[in-house]
Amino acid sequence: MVSGIHFGPIAANAVHLCVDMQRLFAEDTAWRTPWMARVLPVVVRLCERKAERTCFTRFIPARSPREGEGTWRRYWRRWASMTLENLGEERVELLPELQVFTPPARVLDKSRYSPWLNTGLASALMASRVDTLVVTGAETDMCVLATVLGAVDMGFRVVVVSDALCSSSDQSHDALLALYHDRFGQQIETAECDEGLEMWA
Repeated sequence: MVSGIHFGPIAANAVHLCVDMQRLFAEDTAWRTPWMARVLPVVVRLCERKAERTCFTRFIPARSPREGEGTWRRYWRRWASMTLENLGEERVELLPELQVFTPPARVLDKSRYSPWLNTGLASALMASRVDTLVVTGAETDMCVLATVLGAVDMGFRVVVVSDALCSSSDQSHDALLALYHDRFGQQIETAECDEGLEMWA
């Protein structure tokens, strides 16, 4: 698979959208993402260079297994251990290594996989004339996927930082990177962090 940035430099006002790099995915929970620790230094390096252009999302679980609409109610019954009353609210915090960047980096809370529902993110980006998103975070095949496909639908240029993504599944991680390249090549570019920083004005 060929990857890289093909559509010119990344605009200076692009936003680094870092998805769900939180304690509940890094610590010993039912949702632990084993190789989050491996990509964390790459995310930190990008934040060090672009803290003022970074927005962290946080996935906020339901308070109890009795909450949720539609299939989300079944979901929270299945994952009762991950609701706030069982998990503890402190677990939703960003990893300590990333908390140091806020501010100037911003934090956006969401209750779904996607950051585009009922958050005001799209309107805020458009009001600032942002047209490019540089995406990192967890998990490649869950919340990152929802973030990327929503951004594509709204017409954002998307640069996925391939060495700053993590998943619990190597197979689906690799499959999605290939899918982005093979099927979404006009809207999604995949590149490693060094190339992304070099191309970001």
